[in-house]
Amino acid sequence: MGKQGKRFTKEFKEQIVSLYNMGKTVSQLSSEYGVTRVTIYRWIKEYSPTQDGEISKKEFERMKKELNELRMENEILKKATAIFAKKQQKNL
Repeated sequence: MGKQGKRFTKEFKEQIVSLYNMGKTVSQLSSEYGVTRVTIYRWIKEYSPTQDGEISKKEFERMKKELNELRMENEILKKATAIFAKKQQKNL
């Protein structure tokens, strides 16, 4: 049987990376939050922008997904607005 590790929320991971970026060491974060140093280094790599200001691949994928969701919501709202406008005109 394989070893199952703890599951951490995205918010928790981002908080750890933020604390690291504010000056806390990986060792401090590891002992304070009970997360292995290797895991924290992986989160730093995943959630930190690159040296030249580019975003991480994971962040890009998250933003792409959010953009698609917002586009769908926008289309739904446009259609709903048109429907309500028609009903409003009929009632006049």
